[in-house]
Amino acid sequence: MDIKAYIESGIIESYVLGMADDQERAELEQYSRQYPEIRAAIDAFELSLEQNAMANAIQPAAHVKANILAEIAGEFSDITDTGTTGKVVSMSTPGIGWLRYVAAASVILLVVSAATNVYFYRQFREASSQYQALLIEKSSLLAQNQTLQAKGLDLYQGMQIMSDPAYTKVSLPGVKADENKLATVFWDKKNNEVYLLTNRLPQTDANTQYQLWAIVDGKPVDAGMVDICNGLCKMKNISNATAFAITLEKRGGSPTPNLDQLQVFGGVNG
Repeated sequence: MDIKAYIESGIIESYVLGMADDQERAELEQYSRQYPEIRAAIDAFELSLEQNAMANAIQPAAHVKANILAEIAGEFSDITDTGTTGKVVSMSTPGIGWLRYVAAASVILLVVSAATNVYFYRQFREASSQYQALLIEKSSLLAQNQTLQAKGLDLYQGMQIMSDPAYTKVSLPGVKADENKLATVFWDKKNNEVYLLTNRLPQTDANTQYQLWAIVDGKPVDAGMVDICNGLCKMKNISNATAFAITLEKRGGSPTPNLDQLQVFGGVNG
């Protein structure tokens, strides 16, 4: 088991914040008993939440303390005679004063408890939102990394093919008024594999698409539609070609080339 990858998957944060399902909780609790690293990671995240809550604790306003003390003083005025005689009412005698004091204390405790609950609930919601945002960001970064890896692999494979002497390089320059256009075919005559590099071909619109043709026995043979590629485009296998050409066709291709839209053309040497 890859303990590091499991810890970094986000399951510990989901578990501590109460967002893991029953299966995830059971699995994590089992692993925490088997692997000290996972138990330590759980304790560390719980401690970080506690430290964050304490660091962001909000002190009550000064008038709150004054109001509570005034309330308590008022209750004691029912128990102690504040007159000039200094007579003290016996505390051993149950009465309404004690009941009011207990009731006031209960209300104060209830208010403090409610305020504490609200504060920690808000802290939990904020931490949960931040955690979800981090998970989304992590997923996005992973997707971008995978895309870059795929592009890098395609480019590397393309470089391998272009430098392989088994592939015949066929240059396809532009024709007529399109002399600035250029494409290159890499063709393995032995296994018939064909790859295309669109060096300088303008981007097509939504209704058109480039199509590669191979000239075999004097006739054009469809070699595939040109899509957006990371470097080389893998085309259809072709044998016995004497030349290659690219035309601009309706999207999806044509069974025969539109020679009025011939873009590039090049013969096979050797």
